[in-house]
Amino acid sequence: MVTRRARPVRVLVDMDGVLADFEAGLLQGFRRRFPGEPHVPLDERRGFFAREQYRALRPDLADKLASVYEAPSFFLDLEPIPGALDAMREMSAMQDTEVFICTSPLRKYHHCVGEKYRWVEKHLGPQFVERIILTRDKTVVLGDLLIDDKDTIQGREENPSWEHILFTCCHNQHLALPPPRRRLLSWSDNWREIIGSKREAVQQDPAGPGLLQE
Repeated sequence: MVTRRARPVRVLVDMDGVLADFEAGLLQGFRRRFPGEPHVPLDERRGFFAREQYRALRPDLADKLASVYEAPSFFLDLEPIPGALDAMREMSAMQDTEVFICTSPLRKYHHCVGEKYRWVEKHLGPQFVERIILTRDKTVVLGDLLIDDKDTIQGREENPSWEHILFTCCHNQHLALPPPRRRLLSWSDNWREIIGSKREAVQQDPAGPGLLQE
C-alpha cells in the first residue's frame, strides 16, 4: 500500500552575518591591524560588500580590509550572532523541519573553508557539521526558505526553489523590501512563524514537489 505524506520544510541558513558576526569581527580586526587608518562604523555600513565601501573611502583600503578576512583564524574567531545558536538547535528539533547551513567560501578559500567547519563544530557540535552546504551559488540548492543577510542572491537558477528571508544586518537595515519579500529582524524576531507559514504552504500543495511516498 502506498501512502503519501508531506515532506518536511527545508530551511537553509546562511553563516556569515546570520550565525557568525562577520561585520563586527571585520571592523575589530581592521582597527586592530590598521589603527591609524579611517574605518566605516557599523551604523554607516551600506552594501553587502564591505570592501567596495572601503574602496570608495580610499582605494588602497580595499586590499587592507581584505587582508583581515583572508588571514588565518578570522572565521574561526568570529562571535556568534545573539540568539543564533539557540535558534538553530530549536529549529533542528522542530517536527517536519530540516535545517542546513548554506554558506559561500571566499575565492581565496585557503583558510576560510576549514575554519567554517571548525566554527560550526565548536559552537553547534558535530551533528551540524554534517549539515553544511558549501557553495558559491546558492540558487542551485533545493530548499523552501533561505535565511541570508545578502539582499540580492543571484546565480545559475533565475527562480530558486527557496523563498529568501532577508536577515537584518548593519549593511542592509536601511533597505525597504518590496512585498511580498520578508525580513527577519534578528533571532529574537518571530522566525518560528515564518517557518510555520512555509510549512503550511508546503503541506497544502498536493501537486508540488513536497510529496514523499512510503
